[in-house]
Amino acid sequence: MSTKETPKVAVVGGGYWGKNLIRNFFELGVLKVICDSDPAKLQEYRQKYPGVLTSQSLAQVVQDPEIQGVVIAVPAELHFELAREVIISGKDVFVEKPLSLRVEDGEKLVELSREKKKILMIGHILAYHPAVVRLKELIGQGDLGRIQYVYSNRLNLGKIRTEENILWSFAPHDISTILSLLQEMPVEVIASGGNYLHASIADVTITALRFPSGVRAHIFVSWLHPYKEQRLVVVGEKKMAVFDDMAQDKLVIYPHGMDWVERSPVPRKGEAQAVPISNEEPLRRECRHFLDCLQNRATPRTDGEEGLRVLKVLSACSQSLQDRSRAIELEVHPEKSYFVHPSAVIDPGCSVGPSTRIWHYSHLVEGARIGRGCSIGQNVFIGRNVQVGNNVKIQNNVSVYEGVTLEDNVFCGPSMVFTNVINPRSEVSRKHEFKPTRVGKGATLGANSTVVCGTSLGAYAFVGAGAVVTRDVPDYALVYGNPARVMGWVCRCGEKLELKGNRSECRACGLRYQKSGTKLKPLAAGTRPKKR
Repeated sequence: MSTKETPKVAVVGGGYWGKNLIRNFFELGVLKVICDSDPAKLQEYRQKYPGVLTSQSLAQVVQDPEIQGVVIAVPAELHFELAREVIISGKDVFVEKPLSLRVEDGEKLVELSREKKKILMIGHILAYHPAVVRLKELIGQGDLGRIQYVYSNRLNLGKIRTEENILWSFAPHDISTILSLLQEMPVEVIASGGNYLHASIADVTITALRFPSGVRAHIFVSWLHPYKEQRLVVVGEKKMAVFDDMAQDKLVIYPHGMDWVERSPVPRKGEAQAVPISNEEPLRRECRHFLDCLQNRATPRTDGEEGLRVLKVLSACSQSLQDRSRAIELEVHPEKSYFVHPSAVIDPGCSVGPSTRIWHYSHLVEGARIGRGCSIGQNVFIGRNVQVGNNVKIQNNVSVYEGVTLEDNVFCGPSMVFTNVINPRSEVSRKHEFKPTRVGKGATLGANSTVVCGTSLGAYAFVGAGAVVTRDVPDYALVYGNPARVMGWVCRCGEKLELKGNRSECRACGLRYQKSGTKLKPLAAGTRPKKR
């Protein structure tokens, strides 16, 4: 069969969720067979979907040469055996969540699909929800800043299952979404719950997850709740996001945050902003994605590896639940996610993001949080509780002391200096007087420059070599001298800007800017500066 021909699929299981898959694949014009063990149910489907074949035998389905993909929507305890049979028969398979009930079985399915070169897709539907897709884009672009905390509620007075507890029934969606948004696996999970309707089946669970980056997440699932709630909240350093599948506005951004005044957090609130998204049914997008993978032999967004990661977290949660909320550590391999030179020292309690490189004789102190894709040069010291964003470059011989925050894409030149006390004395302890310093996104600090504590450097600011910064620096400002003063303006790409009146266009990249008072702001693409 040519990969460009319209694939034909069979759906196995026409029950609670299977009926929705049947409807979507029928409307997409690719459903050939409905397979179920209940003859009465098959009779109903024959009347509702004329022209679609029915069968009570999976063996008969997989023998049909016209069927390329098989969709499995049966109880979770049957997922492994049925998916295994489908892959062995030479068909691609879409398995509803979870992949299986045992990690060992999930690993076998992933390996079998790889060996047979067959597509294995898992039904984690939220990965295809327009709001979640957009939320992931916003996080990836840094709009929310460093992610600090995530929690989700999936509650309902819904269908009570006897073959699986609420954790396995509801939580896979949220685990899949959180792992996708954070792009990392947790290092520890703790789950607690209650059994109210059945002595051995939990109806309510609360799960806590701790991630290598320092992010914490909580998942609350229940089918003993007075109303339906499906909500996920992401708390970032700059903004907060709420995905509420029951609301009219599915995705809302809150520009809330915390400002530090005299070393005390002060809440900063802003007006909520609804994010426009497509209203296409997530399940329709998921089914369409499976068909695209069948035609183009592409790897699904929720492939077997992704399903296996979710399964490992679920399994750890179950173990914690059975062991009376004992903390379960998941096996992690930090050496595979970031590089540390043998001479460097990483104290316990630090977190380092994937693809970060830490070079000779550097030292990270407990509580330091380093983002992904960073480069930490030789002889660098990063103090307690320092926060370093993503893609930050810290050159040789730099000490980043407690109280300093470096946002994404900051560049610290060789031997530049941060201070954290205004009036240091060797014989007087002033650790309680550390003053915070924040360096905005994309800023550059030149070689041998000094930043005096208590200052804030704006986004994409450029500090010249040897400068001494003693006051706040605006966004896009070029400063140098001792003390450093604003001597001009720089583009986001690092090129110096030439102002004509109150406006400028970068000769290197074409970005346009407009100056208003003492501030320079970029204009949206295609926007012309206002004349004065």
